[in-house]
Amino acid sequence: MTVDDIGPGSGGSGGHQDPVMDFPADADDRLNRLNGVVDGGVWWNVPVRTPTVSARPDVTVASTGAAEGTRNGLHVLAASPGALRAMQPTLSSGTLFNDFHQQRKERVCLLGSSAASLLKVTQVDNQPAVFINGAAYTVLGVVADTQRLPQSLLSVIIPAGTALDAYGAPVDDLAQVLIRTRTGAAPLIARQAPLALRPDHPGLLRAVPPLDPHALRDQIGTDMAGLFLVLAAICLVVGAVGIANTTLVAVLERTGEIGLRRALGARRRHITAQFLTESTALGALGGLTGTATGVAVVIGTALARNWTAVLEPYTVLPAPLIGVVIGFLAGLYPALRAARIEPLEALRH
Repeated sequence: MTVDDIGPGSGGSGGHQDPVMDFPADADDRLNRLNGVVDGGVWWNVPVRTPTVSARPDVTVASTGAAEGTRNGLHVLAASPGALRAMQPTLSSGTLFNDFHQQRKERVCLLGSSAASLLKVTQVDNQPAVFINGAAYTVLGVVADTQRLPQSLLSVIIPAGTALDAYGAPVDDLAQVLIRTRTGAAPLIARQAPLALRPDHPGLLRAVPPLDPHALRDQIGTDMAGLFLVLAAICLVVGAVGIANTTLVAVLERTGEIGLRRALGARRRHITAQFLTESTALGALGGLTGTATGVAVVIGTALARNWTAVLEPYTVLPAPLIGVVIGFLAGLYPALRAARIEPLEALRH
């Protein structure tokens, strides 16, 4: 879950509020006091403006500012220790920075796996350094993967306290809070976090919780049901076209039979009823076959998985009736065409 800063700050609040950031300096502690929060903290994109490149033979050299970062794909992220833990990073080498580095504003950093690859840093045993605007940052670890904030894998991550001291508060991109909650606690924390962070002005913050699992499941179920209805409608149209085509071919092939019946006294309605009966029977047969196949698949799947098959009558019984209706409508035009055949012309064929 994230909490976004959506407006300008109201100024200092007892020494705990940065004049630009709307998150308090003790945001991590305030979040961790909420029941249901596992980890949480502030992060933002560091506004590095004038990148420079330094070269020393005994260190790793990198330029990761706005211009250079855009060119080589690297960025600088500031994160508090709580936000770093909420990301749930997996380290391939080294360790994470902690509250000690945060409070002392130490010039240390972490490298995402992609950033480390670009900078050719594989191990941190020899304490390599990354240079940002000429300032050396000791690499404490390399992040191989993360559960949240995937952009961090292509970034240099520095402590939030260090970033505020060296580069100031965020300007272009507002700061955000990343919160990791216990299962089911996200909706409650989304309501409580803005008030916990800014009790004087919670409207400055906007919480964005993840989708509720039950709502997501229901939405997926509704979408899947709609998709199956569309597929069923397409199948009905294809079946109707097939029945109409079969009946029309039958009319053309049995022109002589139709003429003979008409000559023996059959009326137009008799011919119409004959072909409508045939097309309706085809539709009913298709409906019965489809229903039997569907029921067999449901029962077979239930038996294979040790489930209890539940078949609602309103989903099974109408299928043959729908087949009858489709067959009747599909055979209407061929039947009417057969009824218009004149006996004399039919007998000549």
